Amino acid sequence: MFVLTADQHRSTESGERVDELLGELAPWSERWSREIVLPLERTVGDEVQVLLDSAEAAVDLALTLCRTEEWAVGIGAGPVDDPLGSSARASSGAAFIEARYAVERARGRTEPVPLVVQGEDADAAVAATAVLQLLGGVLRRRTETGWEVADLTAAGSTRAEIAAALGITVSAVSQRARSAMLEEERRARPVAHALVTAAAGEPGWSVTPLLEKED
Repeated sequence: MFVLTADQHRSTESGERVDELLGELAPWSERWSREIVLPLERTVGDEVQVLLDSAEAAVDLALTLCRTEEWAVGIGAGPVDDPLGSSARASSGAAFIEARYAVERARGRTEPVPLVVQGEDADAAVAATAVLQLLGGVLRRRTETGWEVADLTAAGSTRAEIAAALGITVSAVSQRARSAMLEEERRARPVAHALVTAAAGEPGWSVTPLLEKED
């Protein structure tokens, strides 16, 4: 299981946005409804939490939040206690504990991007954090024009359709896609999914060969 906990940055300065965020993420919740075990909710103060049975959903939400630059995100990967409570806030288990540690780390100034994974397999969690922080860094540096192409691509539009919608050439769309590193993001996401799965101690892609290469 995967617990994602997000804490808003500097809410006392900018104003608490939890209710607004929950509304904005309604389409995300609908898209990932089959993977949501306990729905996204406010836990305490300016913090939200969700329980998922899919690393892919956890990664997608983490990067969605990272894009806003308003949230510190922790993913806890591991088992949960049965029976579950009626909400994430009322539930417990190792994944919830790991998510708490992860979001506290993400809030610290030593993390280059405020997105951290902790789990049953510590090596996999370290690798997952590195990949997700790299992806998060790419998203945070993407320009508004890059996001226009990224969002239309994610919606299923072709390059020709995007060009028509934005009033630019197909070549210009391709240039924006390259600058936005869309293909790099597409290829890296499955690696992040596999690493977060491995962090939970579940059968998945092994990171041992990668760790051995670094020695």
